[in-house]
Amino acid sequence: MSTERSTERSTERSTRTSAPLTRWRTVDIVIAAVIGVAFGVVFWAWNLLGTVVGPALAFFAPVAAILNGVFLMPGVIGGLVIRKPGAAVFASTLAAAVSLLLGSPYGGIIIVYGLVQGIGVELGFALTRYRRFGLGATLIAAVTGGLSTSILDLSLYYPTWPVAWMASYLGLTVLSSMALAGLGGWFLVRALAASGALSSFPVGQRRL
Repeated sequence: MSTERSTERSTERSTRTSAPLTRWRTVDIVIAAVIGVAFGVVFWAWNLLGTVVGPALAFFAPVAAILNGVFLMPGVIGGLVIRKPGAAVFASTLAAAVSLLLGSPYGGIIIVYGLVQGIGVELGFALTRYRRFGLGATLIAAVTGGLSTSILDLSLYYPTWPVAWMASYLGLTVLSSMALAGLGGWFLVRALAASGALSSFPVGQRRL
């Protein structure tokens, strides 16, 4: 009888210990929403920049992929801060929705992109079972996110491109994602953590 009670207590302690890893708190939802809304505005401004610099990149169409990394940032940053399944998808999809409300030139399809990009980033964090959030794990999430958005782009908009162009576009998107969403997101989260703005999260309580 005592053995059974001991087992039950052990199970209860294990449940209490593991539950916070997946259970969303109110603060998690609020901060993920803030990240999504903030990057929705960034997307809107980035799209305006794209219309300005786009003609300068027209000499080789795949080069435009160097701008794609920004669109992976909310997913990567959301995942790094919240550290729970679904955070990347939530932040990425909300950012896309906000950019649409602000006047995205891409129309409703941008919601699909936000979802796909979020899932791509989510896959990167899932590969570590949401247990590692260092620079290596961040870059992996950026890579899987970059692959997801480039495959969607090539399937929907550039299916007739030569293979070399497709490979260039995919490679440049991944590099852009690693540089802007991976390294950029990593340093931004570190800066926010150092400022004390993320004190309610593990990243604000100890080093990444």
